[in-house]
This record gives sequence, C-alpha cells and structure tokens, in this order.
Amino acid sequence: MDFDQILGLGLLQGLTEFLPISSSAHLILLPLVVGWTDQGLAFDVAVHLGTLLAVVCYFRSDLKKIVVGWVGSLIYKKQTQESRLAWMIVVGTIPVGLVGLLAGSLVEIYLRSPSIIAVSTILFGLLLWFADVKGKRSKNEDTMTIKMALVIGLYQVLALIPGTSRSGITMTGGLLLGLTREAAARFSFLLSVPLIFLAGSLKSFELINSSETIDWVSISLGVLISALSAFACIAVFLRLLEKIGMLPFVLYRLVLGGFLLYFYGV
Repeated sequence: MDFDQILGLGLLQGLTEFLPISSSAHLILLPLVVGWTDQGLAFDVAVHLGTLLAVVCYFRSDLKKIVVGWVGSLIYKKQTQESRLAWMIVVGTIPVGLVGLLAGSLVEIYLRSPSIIAVSTILFGLLLWFADVKGKRSKNEDTMTIKMALVIGLYQVLALIPGTSRSGITMTGGLLLGLTREAAARFSFLLSVPLIFLAGSLKSFELINSSETIDWVSISLGVLISALSAFACIAVFLRLLEKIGMLPFVLYRLVLGGFLLYFYGV
C-alpha cells in the first residue's frame, strides 16, 4: 500500500466510525471511486484497532468506573449507576452479536452493493432526522433502563446493512426513546467498545488463519492515523452536537446517497 491509500483509509475510518454517516459505506466506496486495490484484511483490523484505542482513551475515566462497577455487581451483588450502565452496554451488544454470528456471511455476500448502500444511506438518514426533530430529548444515561438499552441494541442490528451507520442508527434509537443528543451519542460510543473489540477479534482470528503477508509499516501507520482522527472526531462531535444537531449529517447522507444513485445508475 502506498502512503496516500494508508492516509486516506486511516482518516476515513477514524472520522466516519463515530459520525452518523457510515464508516463501512465509505470504506467500501472510496477504493471503488479512486481505483485502489483492496486494502486487505490486516489493514481492516488495524484501522478498527485504531478506533477502539481512540474511544477507550477518550472515555477512559468512564470506562474504568463502569468496569469496576460491573465487577462489583458480580462479586458483591451491589448495583450502582456505573454497574447498571455496564449491564446496559452488555444487553445492547447481545442482539447484534448474535445476528452478526448467525448471518454475517449473508450480509457480506448480498448487502455490499452500491445500490443497497445508497438506499440505506438515504432512508436511515431521513430516520435520523425524524428522530432528532420528534425526540423529546429529556433523558440522560442516568435515567436509561435495561429495556431502553435492549431497544437501542435491536436498532444496532440494522447497522449490519452497509450504509446504515452503527453510530447513526443507535443515536436514532436513543433519540426516539427520549435521550438528549449528547446522551444518545455517549451511549452509542460506549456501546461501540465491545462491538469493535468483538469484530476486531473475529477479523484477527481470520487473519491468523489466512496466508496474507502483513506489511507492519502500513499496519502501524493505519492504527496511528485512525486512532488520532477518531479521537479528534469524538471530541469535536460531542462538543458541537447540541449546537448543530443532526441536520448537517442528514444532508450529507442525502447528497451522498443521491450521488451513488446517479454514479452507479441505480
């Protein structure tokens, strides 16, 4: 891989993983548009590791409290707000984990076409706009329930469809359930930790069992670029979200989806 491809894909993964615009769609489409060769499984693992490092570093204080609270709830049977949040993250991860294991190969085979990406980009963008406009935005993480976490987890299953956006659809679910924009985004980002870890572990297992030659320089650069860009993206997004809302991202999705429909003659 040349540096332009490493930089482009690393930045793309870092900037789109946590914005409600679908990182998978961009990672599928960019190589098609610019004519790059497939980046390979090892690089996919690297950029996902980078985004995992970013979200863990950004929420390191929260995650420490969540893990300590969760362990405490297991050992001492004592429930705290942090342990409740930990269990909500677990519950919210179960649906997509089960569906991903059972139907992940079908998604890879049948749902990665530009036409499906275009349609899902537009439709789920409009749903995000509806949720942002109609949501009551009166609740935060402290008032969430296990039932709410499960519902958001069910929304997350839709993220298996390329173009949906994992962060976008979980924020949509949170907003429809009455969460504030910031609370919906924070829970979405925390919910990404186990999912990115599980997806990265699965890809790593596939890599170990493959014969792919690993370019460690490209891998290291991919991790660094995706981690730095993802960290900056999370910080800026959370700072500006309450001011700008979801409309800029919705408009971007509509333009991107329309471009895809035109470009690919759907």
